[in-house]
Amino acid sequence: MVYQHRYLDGSPLTLPVGKVVCIGRNYLDHIRELNNVLPETPILFMKPATALVSLDEPIRLPAGRGECHHEVELAVLVGRELRNADAETARAAVAGYGIALDLTLRDLQNQLKKNGHPWETAKAFDGACPLSPFLKPDALPDPQATDVALQVNGEWRQQGNTRLMMMGVFALMAYISTHFTLQPGDVVLTGTPAGVGPLQSGAALLLRLADHDFNARLA
Repeated sequence: MVYQHRYLDGSPLTLPVGKVVCIGRNYLDHIRELNNVLPETPILFMKPATALVSLDEPIRLPAGRGECHHEVELAVLVGRELRNADAETARAAVAGYGIALDLTLRDLQNQLKKNGHPWETAKAFDGACPLSPFLKPDALPDPQATDVALQVNGEWRQQGNTRLMMMGVFALMAYISTHFTLQPGDVVLTGTPAGVGPLQSGAALLLRLADHDFNARLA
């Protein structure tokens, strides 16, 4: 099925499907668990529109490419163009909030990092960004104090809160807009808390955003 943005309540959402802009190392506990260096400036990378798939669809892991890790993240849908924006302008441009998985081919990423190469083949493959329907902005009153969590086969793997981000949601969007124009239909992923780990085919997932739960399954 071709991915299309949609609201959780079923109301129309006609924004086009754009790029996904992600931040690496935005939660200190995740930086520590991977023994990464604390970045001096935000680490940005992108996934193409072809990485987006609905959580309603079975999630397919790439075969024969090593471990694929889950990274659960607050996702922000951009509703207006942002270029060299400030945080308040960014906040006003939000069309919705969702929860996503930044699927990562960890063995491949580690090899790429070791060789000083970009991460795209480990992060931007087809289906690398399973994404929930979006809550309207007023349905998430404080996106900077929101629980995000992931359960795998009944076991909580990741549990965090967006207040623990090193760079907040709207400051991050503003920062991105100084490097890449954010266009209506783009999605911003805001980083993952600790607890990342490998996924196995057939696993049952539950993603939690505030008090909203979303179920998913691996093919």
